[in-house]
Amino acid sequence: MRYVLGVDLGTSSTKTAMFDECGRLIADASYDYELLQPRNGWAEQRPSDWWDAAVSTISATIKKSGVSADDIVGVGFSGQMHWLVMVDQDGNVIRPAILWCDGRTGEECKEIEEAVGKKRLIEICGNPALTGFTAGKILWVKKNEPENYARCKKMMLPKDYVRYMLTGEFAIDAGDASGTNLLDITTRDWSDEILSALKIDRGLLPNVYNSCDVVGKITPKAAELTGLKVGTAVVCGCGDNASAAVGSGVVTEGLAFTTLGTSGVVYASSKEPLVDPMGRIHTFCSAVPGEYALMSCTLAAGLSLKWFKNTFCDEEAAEAAKKGIDVYAYLDSIAANVPVGANKLIYLPYIMGERSPLLDEKARGVFFGLSGIHTKADLLRAVLEGVVYSQRQCFDIFAELGVHPEQMIALGGGGTSKLWRQMLADNYRCNISTVVNKEGPALGAALMAAVGAGIYSSLPEACSAVVKFKDIQEPVSENIDEYTEIFNIYKSLYPALKDSFLKLSYIQY
Repeated sequence: MRYVLGVDLGTSSTKTAMFDECGRLIADASYDYELLQPRNGWAEQRPSDWWDAAVSTISATIKKSGVSADDIVGVGFSGQMHWLVMVDQDGNVIRPAILWCDGRTGEECKEIEEAVGKKRLIEICGNPALTGFTAGKILWVKKNEPENYARCKKMMLPKDYVRYMLTGEFAIDAGDASGTNLLDITTRDWSDEILSALKIDRGLLPNVYNSCDVVGKITPKAAELTGLKVGTAVVCGCGDNASAAVGSGVVTEGLAFTTLGTSGVVYASSKEPLVDPMGRIHTFCSAVPGEYALMSCTLAAGLSLKWFKNTFCDEEAAEAAKKGIDVYAYLDSIAANVPVGANKLIYLPYIMGERSPLLDEKARGVFFGLSGIHTKADLLRAVLEGVVYSQRQCFDIFAELGVHPEQMIALGGGGTSKLWRQMLADNYRCNISTVVNKEGPALGAALMAAVGAGIYSSLPEACSAVVKFKDIQEPVSENIDEYTEIFNIYKSLYPALKDSFLKLSYIQY
């Protein structure tokens, strides 16, 4: 039997999982690390934390499995998108990496659109200039930390850094590269037109590969640290959402998923590079060679619930611990007793600014309609519903572009919530299912390794053999109109508050 590893570098933790060639989970391990927020709206992490996490989880997974390193034929990666990791000529990290939800680059995004042209930028890379994307971060460092920029030899994303540490090779996949604002999505290579306009040296960027391409092999030093065999094949991998698509079987047209993780994502496969001319949702190269994906990203889905739990729910956490149940399951049970519409209370989940579909890093969270009748349970229900409304607003744009998924899969920590899945079904007005295997991005990363190692000939073949579906939830007809009435008010709130968000951002203290 042959085995593969999938390493998933998330925002709050890294998880490594081992699967056999039939996709059965053999062993896994995880490692948490902290998010740094040095200023309001900023978000960073230390790449050394990812490397420590990768070494720890790979070695722990191999030890737990009892599998010989000789039988592990490949390693694949899933990772956070849009980051900026910078290393010097010796491969040493120059500064903390800037996170996908960091909102500091508003001015740089304006400079990008002025230099390239807003319309032309979307034509080339499929997306407008966004504060979360990498290009703005590069210009920010160039402007604000010129000494760091001058030291930089290579720029990459988190999984690419860890893979470099394992193999000594620099590389990036077309999907992650298309999330930088620097890739021509039709040629699947860096755009010389954009690089020239922004005065970014092409040599600072890694070469672009397909996700299943073998781009390096485990070095002796990495083997000693992790327990892997020297020379084990390492594939390029892809971003976390593209990897989640592979792990949930969303590699052909007609399939889509919604992730309720730290961020909220709607993702659908497409054979053509369909582009929203307004840039409200993203178009990326997919993990399947020559194909594409439409994706939205709201910045604080599960993060909104986590913030609410950490800020207001100490009593509920203690009670859940006393009962021996998961705190989020306990919060679900509380929210389920509140009627649809949260007693006329609406939550805007913009606590980290917002990307899809608003493109406004200055937006901030709001409870609207708050009155003396409302309880903590109402606020909790409103948070859950507000996150769903943000996904629905994105889902409607997919429909505008002619994308009508036949099957929607719920993923992420929030996807395990029956209540949240029912909210999605009622708002999308379609059936929602889950996948049998819960390893999502880690499984996707492992399947890419399996293709790279020759176990399967393609990702669709691998997914057909491994991914299975369950837990179909249908819309509740009487809920649909009630949600729609509240949703229409939800959509009207951001335009009414946009100028106030901007004014609030100007206040210095």
